[in-house]
Amino acid sequence: MKCVLLSYQMFFYCLCSFAQTEVQKFKETQFQDKHMLKMELKDQLIKNDFTKLFMQTDNSVVYGFIGENYQRLRVKFISVTKDTSLSDTYIVYGKSMVKNNICEFHGSIKITNIRKLNITQHGCEDEEKYKGFKGQFFILGDYTFSENEEQKYTGIFNGTFRSDFFIDKSNHVIYDDIENCSDSYTNNQFVGQWIGYKTKIAKRCNWGDFRVPNSGDLDIGAGEFSPDDKYLKFGWQSRRDLMISQSEKNAKEAEEAKWWK
Repeated sequence: MKCVLLSYQMFFYCLCSFAQTEVQKFKETQFQDKHMLKMELKDQLIKNDFTKLFMQTDNSVVYGFIGENYQRLRVKFISVTKDTSLSDTYIVYGKSMVKNNICEFHGSIKITNIRKLNITQHGCEDEEKYKGFKGQFFILGDYTFSENEEQKYTGIFNGTFRSDFFIDKSNHVIYDDIENCSDSYTNNQFVGQWIGYKTKIAKRCNWGDFRVPNSGDLDIGAGEFSPDDKYLKFGWQSRRDLMISQSEKNAKEAEEAKWWK
């Protein structure tokens, strides 16, 4: 019995270690961005309200996966509010969906770093929209979201994230969609794990706007996110069907459904 218990503990430890390694590697990669300036700007910019960054994107183009078979995960932030006592912390309420199982969660986002890029993009199409803006930036941080234990198949999400923004000529923080016409465009990249309350098993769990970070061979799309055929049965079929025909009624309804309501 002791041997079985020890084996289980080692397995759990290895899974968590793998996820933490992925989280750490993601953070390190962001600090290696060749366009990033070295000066830390958290103290200067943390007073700004970054709430809108997390609420900007239509959920139909927020893609995510959980587990090694890239089972589709959908995440929706329903409310994000800045903590009144901690300027670097945001209180989050939302819902997750895997297959047909929908769970609510509560948690927080904590900003750890704010950096500026040394480039000045002007947009792919509407340059006037970004005229006079004061630079492109990104925030890095950590998140923890706890699902409702009274619901089925629930657990805790935790990991790291990156969100990109720019500051306009009126000093407002704006979601960075400047390069949204480029093939590799993404924002709000969340990288981490999900650990079940009952099973204690950790699963890789990543999501993002328009593209999924560290998605391996799941995404084979050139101009936009496109799931590989071998993963369609894990929740991605409607996405593929919609790509083939924008008028496919069932696929359109599935992709655009307000499933969190």
